[in-house]
Amino acid sequence: MILFSLVCLLGFSPAVAASDSLAVADSLAVADSLATEALLADDADADADEAEGGIHKQLKTKFIDGNVGFMSLVALALVLGLAFCIERIIYLTLSEIKSYKLMEDIEAHLQKDDVEGAKQLCRNTRGPVASVCYQGLLHINQSIDAIERSITNYGGLQAANLEKGCSWIKLFIAMAPSLGFLGTVIGMVMAFDQIQQAGDIGPTIVAQGMKVALITTIFGIVVALILQLFYSYILSKIERLTAQMEESAITLLDMITDYKVRVKG
Repeated sequence: MILFSLVCLLGFSPAVAASDSLAVADSLAVADSLATEALLADDADADADEAEGGIHKQLKTKFIDGNVGFMSLVALALVLGLAFCIERIIYLTLSEIKSYKLMEDIEAHLQKDDVEGAKQLCRNTRGPVASVCYQGLLHINQSIDAIERSITNYGGLQAANLEKGCSWIKLFIAMAPSLGFLGTVIGMVMAFDQIQQAGDIGPTIVAQGMKVALITTIFGIVVALILQLFYSYILSKIERLTAQMEESAITLLDMITDYKVRVKG
């Protein structure tokens, strides 16, 4: 009886153990698949987050790597330069008018011998073109030469007002790469100091100083390029307004000449 019990135990226990082992293996396989899916999902989220904030993080990292002191000066030059550019663009945009429409209205008033109406029209119209026309109408009773001199002198003042602040923009355009080059020189000096302290020319020591030098130079040149684009756009608007003033002044002189001939006749 004892032998039969032992045989039964020996006969059935391997089967039970095998079934238990299979169940444990299945559980482990399921757990591994779930863990793999979770890791893949985390990697996908991390890649998405990196893609969304990649440029911002890279710029921030490069800004810090390029020596915060000099990079702050370059960033300050960019901010101040953009402030002057935006102010000039707003001023010049508000100064632009339909000059041909203004000249037509002035001519209509002069045809009716309504000089005061023409002056009032110029006073109520913004921009340097209307101001130059008002200056000419203000001296309409003088000779044509006197009117022309008055318009020329006042037009020069208006042109100077259009260019106000442009000298600051040019200053920041020149300063940005200069600050970058200064950071380059200081980065090279830092590299040589570290080499002197270490007593050896190691790739890591040289690379660190060169990295600071090149980053400051790159940021300085980029800032100068951005400000130069805005400055070129501002110059184009100033040239267009100056051309409008000159054309309107010539047209106004012709109108005043015709008015004088008509009045005397």
